[in-house]
Amino acid sequence: MPRKPTGRRRLLPVRPLTFSPFARSVARVATVYMAKHHMRDAMQHSAGDEFKKLKKVERQSESSEDEDFDGVVQADFAFFDPKPDDFHGVKTLLQSYLDDKQWDLSGFVDLILGQTTVGTVVKLEDDEDNGVFSIITALNLERYKDHKCITELKEFLLSICLEKDKIGYLRSLLGDQAQDVGLLVSQRVVNLPPELLPHLYDALFDEITWATEDEPTEELRNSFRFKFYIVVSKIYKRKNASQKRSSSTDKDDAFIYIKPEEEILHKLSMWSFLFPLQTQQVTAHELKNYQLNGIVMAVKAEDISSFRQQLHTLINES
Repeated sequence: MPRKPTGRRRLLPVRPLTFSPFARSVARVATVYMAKHHMRDAMQHSAGDEFKKLKKVERQSESSEDEDFDGVVQADFAFFDPKPDDFHGVKTLLQSYLDDKQWDLSGFVDLILGQTTVGTVVKLEDDEDNGVFSIITALNLERYKDHKCITELKEFLLSICLEKDKIGYLRSLLGDQAQDVGLLVSQRVVNLPPELLPHLYDALFDEITWATEDEPTEELRNSFRFKFYIVVSKIYKRKNASQKRSSSTDKDDAFIYIKPEEEILHKLSMWSFLFPLQTQQVTAHELKNYQLNGIVMAVKAEDISSFRQQLHTLINES
C-alpha cells in the first residue's frame, strides 16, 4: 500500500468555513473560543504532553502581537498510520465523543489504533512531543460487534434517538445491516488548517478502497465494502429554529457547523437527528442564540464521491 503523503502546510489562524456570511462571522468567534477551552480541557485531562506543541504555537502568536507578527506559523504536518504510541493523544481528542457517557473509551481507542490499514493520525513532522492533531478512521460495526465499546456505543445511539421516524432506520443499521456500516470517526483540534481536510478524507476513502483489494482474507476485504456510514458529531442550532422563518438566509443560519465538511455530509445524509447534550457547555456571547447539540447522520457510501468533490470545492473557494 502506498505511503501516505507528507507535505508542507501552514498553521493558520482559525478561519471558519460556512456558506452563510452570518454563520461565518459567528463561527469565527465560536471556533476561537472553543479552541481556547479545548486546549485548557485537553491539558487538564491529558496524561502526557500531546498538546505541548500547539501551546507553543499559541504562545508564539500571542507574544508576537507587538512585533507586527502576522499570526502565521510554518509547520510541517504529516499523515501517519495509527500506532500504540498515539493512545493518549487520540484518547484526548475523543474525550467527549459520546457526550458525558461513561464507556469503554480506552477500548475504542485501541480498536482505532489496531486498524492500521485504514485510518490516519496527523502530527507535526519530526515532533519530539509526538502530539496528535487529528484522527480519522472508519470502523465496521459488525466486525467489532463483540467489543464492549461498540456494544456501549450502539446502546448510546439508540438511547438518544427520540425521533420515532428515525429509530427504525438506526436500529437496522446497528443490527441487521451492521456488516455494511462504517462508523466514520473524525476528530481534531479546532484550529487544524482546513487545507488538510480534503487530503485527510481522500486518504481515508482511498485506503478503504485499497483494503477491499489488499486485505489478506476475504472476510477482512468484505469488512471494508461499506454501503453506509454513520457520523456522530456536534452542531450549533439556532434556538427556536423550528419556527417558520421568512427568508432563505434565516434557514441557512439555522445551523452552525463546527466542522465545515459536516455541512456537506448533513445535506447528503439519508437521515439525521439531533440530541441534547448533557455536558455543561460555556457558550460565547456571540452564540447566545444558539444551542450546542449532538447530531447523528447516516450517509450512503455511493454519495461519498460527491462529498469528496464538494469538500475540495469548498476548501479551494474559501
